[in-house]
Amino acid sequence: MTAEGGRTTGLLLAAGAGTRMGRPKALVAGPDGTPWTVHAAATMLTGGCDDVVIVLGARADEAALLLHDRPGVRTVVAPDWARGLGASLSRGLAALAASSTPVDAALVSLVDLPRLPSAAVRRVLGERAGRTGAVRQAEYAGRPGHPVLIGRAHWAAVSDHLDVAAADPSTADRGAGAWLRAVGAEAVPCADLWDGADQDRVSGP
Repeated sequence: MTAEGGRTTGLLLAAGAGTRMGRPKALVAGPDGTPWTVHAAATMLTGGCDDVVIVLGARADEAALLLHDRPGVRTVVAPDWARGLGASLSRGLAALAASSTPVDAALVSLVDLPRLPSAAVRRVLGERAGRTGAVRQAEYAGRPGHPVLIGRAHWAAVSDHLDVAAADPSTADRGAGAWLRAVGAEAVPCADLWDGADQDRVSGP
């Protein structure tokens, strides 16, 4: 816990139907049988997050069972998950804002990044000081990716951006990418740790 009494919470977006995967990615497990959601939460915690909130949507009841009684992990459901990534992020930030324990920042990642190393999480988190105002994004050979750190001071602006984007079908599924570019998110080079690629088919992690 910081001197300000806040926390940094990992926010894992795992609500989609996984059309190309053939099932929701929240239900996918790696070769060792570990669900991607469980693996991602462990990566976030090992990387320095105080706790993890996982946003579910498609077949949420089944996905939640995989996470039952996991220490430091809780789930929320985005009822409008079918609208896209932005709806999941908006629901997650709202959950953090309503938390009974103050949260300084959200470390956002996606469930379809099973090879994300805890070292990348640690690098994007950086120092605790100043996290409430931070906007930091992992970068892979010049390409922005995840994880993304968004300090509490920016959550309202992100939510406003997502509300506007949701009204336009051409932007509803793009998350906060445009907002991150507009505010000049601090790029955190991570290409030496992994390639940052997502996984659309079960062949790993």
